[in-house]
Amino acid sequence: MKKDANINDLLGNLGDMMSLLTEAQRLSLSKVATLHKFRKNELIYAAGAHPESLYCLVSGKVKICREGVGARTQIVRVIRSIEYFGYRPAFAGEDFLMSAIAFEPSMIVCFPIDIVMAMAKENPLLAWFFVERLATDLGQADERTVTLTQKHIRGRLADALLFLKDHYGLEEDGYTLSIYLSREDLANMSNMTTANAIRTLSAFASERIVAVDGRKIKLLDEARLSKISRMG
Repeated sequence: MKKDANINDLLGNLGDMMSLLTEAQRLSLSKVATLHKFRKNELIYAAGAHPESLYCLVSGKVKICREGVGARTQIVRVIRSIEYFGYRPAFAGEDFLMSAIAFEPSMIVCFPIDIVMAMAKENPLLAWFFVERLATDLGQADERTVTLTQKHIRGRLADALLFLKDHYGLEEDGYTLSIYLSREDLANMSNMTTANAIRTLSAFASERIVAVDGRKIKLLDEARLSKISRMG
């Protein structure tokens, strides 16, 4: 992990949270914020660690994952640019239940979580900011749980592809996902073995629902993907 002290120019572009702070709070955070660069597949924080920071992803992509049965990893969330993460355990008084890993080279701003929590107690707008995001995250987690436990393999993979499209968007061609996943990561997002992910993705390709070129995936028929996801 590389630490970069040149951060002040970034703080004004970190989304809604910074705009909700008082001038004194913004000044205080600017003095303690740090900028870190993570390599692809580098650990940001580990399950079992004590939360010390609020993280904001400036650039890159991050996965939130949990070790499952038989050393299998399950990706439960993905983080996109200018999204805050890593704060739920601190507000709950817990250690991290999951790990955060950089999908690709990523730049992250870190704020001491104890200072942020103290500010939230004094600033109702900041407190409501976290309430809204925790509620949104809970709803998405509930929806993902239904997907990963009740849908068949085709439905789970279709849902994962649409989930990635919603979070990271498409490239300029309007078809290619703006994230290049290994088959293992795609399997971990879909709660299946890597072999099943490869077979199902190949089936989608043969049916002209997607096109695959290495780690690049084009969504050729999003309507059919949506139907497969809905039918489970």
